Amino acid sequence: MITTPLTLGLVSGAAELEPTDRGVRPHRLPTWIRQQFPDPQLLGAEAQPSGVRIAFVTAATRIELVTHPTRVVYVGTDRPRGAIDAYVDGRLALRDVLTGGDAMQLDLQTGSAIPVSGASHTTVLAGLPAHEKRIELWLPHNETVEVVALNSDAALGEVPDHPRLWMHHGSSISHGSNAAAPSEIWPAVAARLGGVELRNLGLGGSAVVDPFLARVMRDAPADLISVKLGINVVNFDAMRLRAFVPAVHGFLDTIRDGHPTTPLVLISPIFCGIHEHTPGPGGIDPASLGTPQVKFLATGTPGDESQGRLTLGVIRRELRSLAERRSADAHLHFLDGTELYGEADSVDLPLPDDLHPDPATHRLIGERFAAYAFGAGGPFGGAATGQAEPFSGPTGA
Repeated sequence: MITTPLTLGLVSGAAELEPTDRGVRPHRLPTWIRQQFPDPQLLGAEAQPSGVRIAFVTAATRIELVTHPTRVVYVGTDRPRGAIDAYVDGRLALRDVLTGGDAMQLDLQTGSAIPVSGASHTTVLAGLPAHEKRIELWLPHNETVEVVALNSDAALGEVPDHPRLWMHHGSSISHGSNAAAPSEIWPAVAARLGGVELRNLGLGGSAVVDPFLARVMRDAPADLISVKLGINVVNFDAMRLRAFVPAVHGFLDTIRDGHPTTPLVLISPIFCGIHEHTPGPGGIDPASLGTPQVKFLATGTPGDESQGRLTLGVIRRELRSLAERRSADAHLHFLDGTELYGEADSVDLPLPDDLHPDPATHRLIGERFAAYAFGAGGPFGGAATGQAEPFSGPTGA
C-alpha cells in the first residue's frame, strides 16, 4: 500500500492542517484567529471539519483512511456518532459511522468531565474500479478528527479542475447540528444541487458578527458568498439593536473589500419558535436534562423589545431594511430565512431540540436554498467558471 501525505492540495474546505503526534488535524479557521480569540466554543466548532473533504483522483481499487476522532458525550443524552461519507465520481459509495477515538464525558447535572481514550478508526473503500476516478472523503461535521494515514494500492493525484467555490458563514444550523451525516448538512445538500464546491464557515454558537470572520472571508477566494446571521446574536443576548445593525454593515463592508462584485446573499434566521418574539439569552431546558433529547429555551421576557432587545422577528426586519439601504450594491441579495424553513414547516418538521433542524429539515433547507440561489434568475445562477475569484484586497489579520 502507498501512504500519501495529507496536504492542502488534497483537502477542500480547510484553512490549515495542524501537525499532531498522530498525523494532521484540519482547521477551518487560521492560526491567527485561534491565537487572537481562543474562545472554547469557537475553537471546538472550527476544529470540527464540517464541509471538509479529502479529494483526489486515482486508479486505486482499495483506499484506507485512518482517523482518530475526538468528541463530547453528554451523560444520559443520545448524540449520534459522526461519519465519513465517501463519494466516487459524485455518487455516495459508503457512509462509515465512526467508532472508537477519544471522548470527554460531560454530566450537565453535576458538571463532571471524564476523559475516555479509544482506538483510531479505519474507513475502507474496497472493490473500486481500476480506472481513474474522483474520490471525495467527507470528514465528520460533528467530531474533531486527526488524519493518521491515507493508504491506497495506487497513487493519488490532486483534482485537476474545480467548480465554482461557494463560501458560506452561519451558525450551528449551517455547521450541521442534528444532520445525519457530513454530506447531508444543508449547505452540502445545496452545493451538490448547485454543482459548486463548498467552503463551510458554519460555526456552532459562533455566528455573532465577529470582525475576524469577515476578514477571513475577505481574504479567501470565492466565486459565491452567503452570510446567515441572527440566531446566535439572540442566543447570547450579545447585542442591542444599536450595535447589531452597524456591526452587520461593517461585516459586509469588510467582505466587499476583498470581493467587491461577488454575488453575496445575506440570509436572516429560519423560524425558531422559542426566539421569534422572546429575547435571549438562550439556555438548556432543565426539565430535559437526563432525558434522551436535551431541549433549549429562551430566558428573556416574551414580547420585550424595549431598549433595543433583539428577537428573531426584529432581526429579520432589520436585515431586510439594511439590505434595502445597500441597494447601490447590485450584487447583494437578501433572503428571508423563513423561506427556507417557516412557521408552517414547524408543524410537520418540528425542531427536535427547539433550536436545530432534524435530518429531513436539513435536506429541505438545502433544496430550497439551491432552488433560490442556483435556479433561473437566482443570485448564484450561471455556468461554472472552473475556478474561484482571486482575492483582490488586503491580506493578513
